[in-house]
Amino acid sequence: MLIRVGFEIDFQFPEPTALIVMLSLHPLRSPTVREYENLQVEPMVPISHYYDLNGNRCGRAVVPAGRVRFHNNAVVEDCGLPDLQVPNAAQINVQDLPQDVLQFLIASRYCEVDSELKDIAWNLFSNTQPGWPRVQAVCDFVHRHIRFDYQQARSNRTALEVYRERAGVCRDYMHLAITFCRSLNIPARYCTGYLGDIGVPPAASPMDFSAWFEVFLGGQWYTFDARNNTPRIGRVLMARGRDAADVALTTTFGVNQLLSFKVWTDEVRTAAFAH
Repeated sequence: MLIRVGFEIDFQFPEPTALIVMLSLHPLRSPTVREYENLQVEPMVPISHYYDLNGNRCGRAVVPAGRVRFHNNAVVEDCGLPDLQVPNAAQINVQDLPQDVLQFLIASRYCEVDSELKDIAWNLFSNTQPGWPRVQAVCDFVHRHIRFDYQQARSNRTALEVYRERAGVCRDYMHLAITFCRSLNIPARYCTGYLGDIGVPPAASPMDFSAWFEVFLGGQWYTFDARNNTPRIGRVLMARGRDAADVALTTTFGVNQLLSFKVWTDEVRTAAFAH
């Protein structure tokens, strides 16, 4: 299947401002791109690209004062299958994990493994079967524990605060689930990207970027989603890291105001795309 993804985001800057953006598809998605990305800035300014320590494609730019629009559009091919389910995927002992995976066991900006959440995690999940069943138990709990509410969105909420406040948006679900998994010695990392309403009833709220997470089981990474808590079709990865701080779509080094925000993720009819 083919999926058209893209966005249009407008900011107001009071003065020329430097910024870093993660507004491109993840390099792993490159082989599936059928209509190449066209990241644009209006007014036009040059963007220099680089890759960060997590392999995400980033851009640097200096934008002028005034209204600035970021726009991107692409068509990607997807297998059309729901997230892979491997219920017998085993948990690996910490001493046997690859070195590059170890960073996803320790505390990060929004996932404070070194807090009371570690004891809470073991109290809640110590009786579950290690591996896939334990991660699914974490997702089941987080899915029930948090009330999704855009009005409760807050950019600085940590996993412990999510646990206590019991409300938030998709990033909050993932931060709490990631922290529980790390507390249980299961490597977990945060992902952001596009997830449209493909194979599910359309959501009433406007389209937004989405978050999910991955865990390392049985020698590879698998996708989990504590907010939706069901296998979904058509995830299109943009960036991943320890938590949302590693994958901020825009990081501005100065004052700005968000004026408008539009995201699209739509299935494309193959015949229509061919023409």
